[in-house]
Amino acid sequence: MLKKILVLSANPQGDLKISQEIRDIREGLMRSANREQFTLEIREAVRIEDLTIALLELKPWIVHFCGHGRGSEGLVLENNAGQQDFASTEALANLFRHFTDKVECVLLNACYSQVQAQEIVKHINYVIGMQQDILDDAARAFTRGFYQALGNGESINFAFEWGCDRIQLEINRSTAIRQGKVVGVTETLKVPEHFIPILLKKPNPVTISSSEPVEELNNSDLEKIVDLLIRSGRAEYSARKALCIKIGIEPHQLGFLRQSTDADFALELINYLHTIDNQQALCKLCNQLETVFKTGRYASDLNNIKSKLNFK
Repeated sequence: MLKKILVLSANPQGDLKISQEIRDIREGLMRSANREQFTLEIREAVRIEDLTIALLELKPWIVHFCGHGRGSEGLVLENNAGQQDFASTEALANLFRHFTDKVECVLLNACYSQVQAQEIVKHINYVIGMQQDILDDAARAFTRGFYQALGNGESINFAFEWGCDRIQLEINRSTAIRQGKVVGVTETLKVPEHFIPILLKKPNPVTISSSEPVEELNNSDLEKIVDLLIRSGRAEYSARKALCIKIGIEPHQLGFLRQSTDADFALELINYLHTIDNQQALCKLCNQLETVFKTGRYASDLNNIKSKLNFK
């Protein structure tokens, strides 16, 4: 079953490198050994409405928030005018209690988000928060380490420690922090950056269900893959052997490898993989196409197709 990672970001002040953090997550997973096991959903400039819709529609395995935290006042989201709005600690905890058997981990990459983490962990197995203000670069270093480890088959415990290690390796003090005006937080001695993230664990963890019904690929999905394969240039004669090797198919076993046109080859390859139900190769192919179509409608199409592919 593909594990969905939902990334929620809000930056009404415009002072954080949010797009770089999202890129770090995407690249960390794409370069990992188990990249086919994950699908990434991005929601930017998140409002309360966006948060609730995304949770209901996607039912993700991990929820990752990047932005500002304001202590007991809550996490900073945005309103319709692009100005700051707050999601309170109590409201967030109540929201996540409906996803106890669906969400495995919540990562709050925002200053003083320990306040929210302590309440959310009553309902979610693992919650990561920040006990003080954290440098923007340190928050991103943690993200790089966390998803690098997770994508290579490590546990959430290990990934958390790896993220902290990345902070210690990378960070020197700079000026940008994810703080703003903090409410309801007692000033404490500033700790080194790599000690700021904290991992909280639910005392009685719940087994996350993997029984979500898998939707079959339909003709429209197959046509989209064919179209994107042609558009990407990976169906050109000179690129065919390399493509087959990357998706785990022996090129010399394909009688249609020498098809005269890119369109014929693309159609034959997709039909072949679908007929033998090689979902792993199809997912690897989608990952190859994602390196070409990184944003926009085509990227969304690829994410939707990957969400239907089910393999261990």
